[in-house]
Amino acid sequence: MLDTGRRAGRRITLDGTGLHTADIAALAERTARPAPPDPKALARAEESWETARRLAATGRVYGRSTGVGANRTEDVGAADAAHGLRLLRSHAGAIGDPLPAREVRAMLVVRVNQLLAGGAGLNPAVITALLAALESGAHPVVNEHGAVGTGDLAALAQTGLALAGEHPWTCAPGARAPDPLALDNNDALALISSNALTLGQSALALDELRRLLAASLPVAALSLLAVGGSHEPFAEPVMLARPHRGSAAAATRMRTLAGVPPRPAPPLGRIQDPYGFRCLPQIHGPALDAADTLDDVLTVEVNAAAENPLISIEDQAAYHHGNFYAAHAALALDTFRLAVLQTARLSTARLAALSEPDFTRLRPFLGDAAPASSGVMILEYAAGAALGEMRAVSHPASLGHAVLSRGVEEQASFASLAARQTLRACTYYRQVLACELVAAVRALRMRSLEPDPGLPLTDAYHLAADALDPRMEDRPLTADVAVAMGLLDELARI
Repeated sequence: MLDTGRRAGRRITLDGTGLHTADIAALAERTARPAPPDPKALARAEESWETARRLAATGRVYGRSTGVGANRTEDVGAADAAHGLRLLRSHAGAIGDPLPAREVRAMLVVRVNQLLAGGAGLNPAVITALLAALESGAHPVVNEHGAVGTGDLAALAQTGLALAGEHPWTCAPGARAPDPLALDNNDALALISSNALTLGQSALALDELRRLLAASLPVAALSLLAVGGSHEPFAEPVMLARPHRGSAAAATRMRTLAGVPPRPAPPLGRIQDPYGFRCLPQIHGPALDAADTLDDVLTVEVNAAAENPLISIEDQAAYHHGNFYAAHAALALDTFRLAVLQTARLSTARLAALSEPDFTRLRPFLGDAAPASSGVMILEYAAGAALGEMRAVSHPASLGHAVLSRGVEEQASFASLAARQTLRACTYYRQVLACELVAAVRALRMRSLEPDPGLPLTDAYHLAADALDPRMEDRPLTADVAVAMGLLDELARI
C-alpha cells in the first residue's frame, strides 16, 4: 500500500492487502485522502463480481438466489431483481443516535479495502462510489445499534440504501452525495456481509489509546520527579530478569525521558516507592502488548475477504462459512480495555501520592499557605469518577450471548459492543491522565523543581507548565484539566 507520510493531504491507496490501522484513522480524520484504487485489486473485484453472478444464475448461492438467516431455504428467482433492495430495506433498521462522521468514514475505508480483497462478488461501481464519498467528505447517516458481532448488517444496509438513493447522506461543506447507484439482487448481501463498522471503530480507538498510553509515561515521569522517586524499578537488569516485551519498552522509555542510565544509582531516601511508581513497567507493559495484539488482529480483519459466501475466483465456487464471526476482534478488544484500565488505576494511585506530604514534602493536597487549603483534593474525586466510568465500559463484551434468526444463529461475539466500549474508554482515560498531569506540574512548581536541561522530560514539563494556570490558591480546576486533556496528544510525541 502506498503511504506518503503522516501529513494532511497525503494519499493512501487501498488494495485489499496492505491497509493498517493508522491509515484507517488518518482517512477517517481526513488527515489523509484516498487515492484511486489499485488497478489490479479493482480488476480482481470485478472478476469476483462476474463470477458471483454466474454462480447465482446457475446454482443456489446464499443471499443471492436464496433468502438469508432462517430464510436460507427459500429460493429467489433469477428474474427477481428487487430481492436485493428488499434485503437492504429490511436490514437497514439500525437504531440509536447517528454515529459521528469519523466513525462512519472509518467503516467506509475498511469496507472498500475488504471489497478490493476480491471475495465479495460485489459490483465494482460500489467501490468507486464509496471512494468518491470518502474523497468528497460525504457519508451516509448510520445509527449506532444494529449488530452483535456477526456482521454490521444494519449499518451497511443503511449505506447500501444511501447508495441507491433511498437513505440520507451527511455532506461536508462543498461536498455532495454520490449519484444514486442501481443495485441488483446480487449486490445486497455482498455489501452488508462485513464487520466494517466494528473494525473501523476499533482502529480509531486503538489509535487514540496508543497515543494516551504514550502520553501517560511522561506524565508518570513528572509525578516521579515531583515525589523524588526511584528509577531502580526501570533498571535494565530488572527487565532482563523477566523479559516481557511491553514492560521492557515502558522501562526503557521512562529511563530515556529522565536521562537515566540502564543501571541507575540507588536513591538516597526511601528504599521502595508505592506501586504507582514501582510497578509501572509491569502494569503498563501488558497494555502495550495488548495494543500490538489488537493491531495484529485488526490488520488481518481489514484486509480479509470475510464475506459469506466467499466467491473464489480460482475455484469458480461460492464457499459458505463463518468467517464473519468476530471472536478474534472481540477478545482482543476486551483484553486491551482491561489492560489499559490497569494503567488508569495506576495514574489515580500516583495522583493520591501527589497529595501526600510524606512524598512531596508539601502541604496535604498540594494546598497553598491558606489555612486548610484543599489544593487538588477534588481531582482525586474527579479522576475516581472517570475511572469508575472506564471500569464500567471495560466489562468484557464477549461475555454476552444471543440466539437469533429462529435459532439458526445461536451465538454472538458482541465485537460491535466491544468496539464502542473501547471508543468510550478513550475519553475517560484522557480525563484520568489529565488530572494527574495538573497535580504533577503543580507539585513541581511548588517544589521549584524542573527536569535537567536537554531531556525529553524537560520538553514535556515546559509544554505543560507553559499551558497550565500557575495560580496556587484554591479555585475551580475544571479549566486546568481541560487544558491538560488537550496536551496529552502532544506529550505522546515527545
